[in-house]
Amino acid sequence: MVRSLPLVGSIISVLAGPTVVLAQGGAAEDPLLAPPPPAPRLVSSWSEVRGLLAHATSTRRVIARRDRARAEQGLARAGLHPRASATAGLTGDLLHPDRAPGVAPVSDVEPTAPLLTVALGASWPLLDGAARRRRAAADASARGADLDVVDTERALVAGAARALLAVRAAIRASDLHRLGLRQAQERAALVARTFQLGAATELDVVRTAQDVALARSAVIAGDEVLRAAREDLGLVLAIGGEVGLAGTLAGPEHEAGADLLAQITDHCRPLAAGELRADRARARAEVAAAQAEHAAARAQAWPTLELASGVSAYSARPAPGHVPAWTLGLVVRVPLWEGGARAAAIELRAAGVAEAEAARDELDRVASVDAQRARRGDAVARALVASARDARGYAQRVDGMIRRAFEIGRATSLELVQSASALRQAELALAGREVDQEAAAIEARLAEARCAP
Repeated sequence: MVRSLPLVGSIISVLAGPTVVLAQGGAAEDPLLAPPPPAPRLVSSWSEVRGLLAHATSTRRVIARRDRARAEQGLARAGLHPRASATAGLTGDLLHPDRAPGVAPVSDVEPTAPLLTVALGASWPLLDGAARRRRAAADASARGADLDVVDTERALVAGAARALLAVRAAIRASDLHRLGLRQAQERAALVARTFQLGAATELDVVRTAQDVALARSAVIAGDEVLRAAREDLGLVLAIGGEVGLAGTLAGPEHEAGADLLAQITDHCRPLAAGELRADRARARAEVAAAQAEHAAARAQAWPTLELASGVSAYSARPAPGHVPAWTLGLVVRVPLWEGGARAAAIELRAAGVAEAEAARDELDRVASVDAQRARRGDAVARALVASARDARGYAQRVDGMIRRAFEIGRATSLELVQSASALRQAELALAGREVDQEAAAIEARLAEARCAP
């Protein structure tokens, strides 16, 4: 019994067209079956990725912080170095132009008019507890800034690897969505022919047409996921817009993943025995800096000792001039009362120490859990890949059995569509698990590693 409803006829005509072309070996008429357009910018190797990461915003920011910390270190050290200054002046008496102002003549020396005066002064802090502790704080801050650069490199490598794998996963998913659309169209064409022969119902035709529509939606959504993944990769690499993969990064799944892992391993070495990860070492440097600042605040109550010297001269006849004195002395300064500023500074720095210690303890816990999770995640990811492969194999067998059963009239279109949908989901799950396995291997390497900028 052949149906001739207008709706069913239109569905058959739409679905049968691409299938006929495919059966004849021609190109697919459906534009969604064409590959997604390439990204305007491509990266082809890990060395190219590293070159782009060197100009990333995070890299520039931590380098600027490191330069600032080194400048502050120089300022703190300058407080303990000798200082010298010189002054010169030329003065005259408007009421008595021929008389040297403010200087009485001495035997054999007559000051000139106008009078040229020169003075040199020098001082050297011999004992300054607060300045020494500020220098220690600046040294610790500079060490922390250097470690921050190292840890940022590790974080950038991890972020770039995740972004690269996300693009590869999106490319694989996009290919699978297109394969699913092609297979959905083939099933719809099969049902359409069966309907024309009177062995299928209108419900079968509409159900497979619905499956085609869902497959088309999956292709559209997958392409958007791919574009978003490319944009995220561009943001990581400090490039505005989409960035795609080429060269070794776009090779076969396992080869590209193994090559990426090998290059990251060359870039980032494992931690030595007893060596701390850069972010944990930075946290300890920040604690040391906070403790030194606290000690510097307490040392503001201590006396300071300074060696000071000064020499002055003025122009006189006979030339070139006269040096009336050259002094050398020790200066002791004892702080007596500062209005409560010292006590407030001590409390402020003590709070900074407590905050730095809390941040260090929290980071230690997080880093320990991250390392354990990364080591465990590699094994878990391998087990999940094996399970996903088994599930995909069963889904393939079920789909083939249902398709053959439908062709001989022993299965319904609902079973046909459901088995195909289960196979698509199994393919996508396996692709995702394989990328997750590569990501887990990289995370396991980077969880306890140090990357050289």
